[in-house]
Amino acid sequence: MDLTQATLNNPLAELGPGDGYLYLSGDLDPQELTDLLGSRYGAPRTLVLDGFTDPTVDASRGAALLIPFTDRAVTMRAWAYGDQWVGTGTARDSEGTERPVLVVAHREVPAPLSVAPDENIDWTERLIQITGWTQPAQRPDVDWAEMESRLVTALPTDYKRMFETFGEGAFDGFLALNQEPWTSLREDGLLIWAGTEHENLYCWRADADDPDRWNVVVRSFDGEDVSFDCQAAEFVCRILIDPHHPFTMARYFDTHWFMNYQESD
Repeated sequence: MDLTQATLNNPLAELGPGDGYLYLSGDLDPQELTDLLGSRYGAPRTLVLDGFTDPTVDASRGAALLIPFTDRAVTMRAWAYGDQWVGTGTARDSEGTERPVLVVAHREVPAPLSVAPDENIDWTERLIQITGWTQPAQRPDVDWAEMESRLVTALPTDYKRMFETFGEGAFDGFLALNQEPWTSLREDGLLIWAGTEHENLYCWRADADDPDRWNVVVRSFDGEDVSFDCQAAEFVCRILIDPHHPFTMARYFDTHWFMNYQESD
């Protein structure tokens, strides 16, 4: 089997949207398959390494991927993708031969809670609920003081917490967070904190001394600016779940996830 993203679609389609697994040809390179899935879904979580299962693995971390193999899994990497877990690695078949495997399983994603108009919301916590995020904070080590000194401005608190929590990556593999805001639109009074494959740039209008009062501005691919009276984390929550938002992602994805670009076991 000559592995490409296109040929990988065939076994994934064969497995379907439910629970299933396939033993693959023994001459297939498991690392090549892991790399292909990683380029599609982001950095994986390691469930099993050299036959030893991570003791923290539970239903919220992809344990369903191990069920078909009982104690026969040798290695297993897992990705959260919407309402599905996707896994690959190696496992021993019924004859005891170690072979590459591809496995999928249903993933429970908590339903986002409704928001009352005057409710005081922790929007990063809401993002965690919406995406079913279970990993520890990915980037608690960011030196914000050094970055803010370089940018000659403080940055919004919610953005810093959002990035510390999720790290470098993209919501639904589509809306990519910037670790450091881009300054290419600074002459227009904008700092860019995220962007999409549709070439929309998500910015702040940096026009107040207190960055926690900056509004979100979307600079669209055609150069139009659309302003929103909210902060970054709230904006992300709303475009993920509100089908009527002008920049909604809810029309394209029924469930939501975060694709992390960094290796995190």
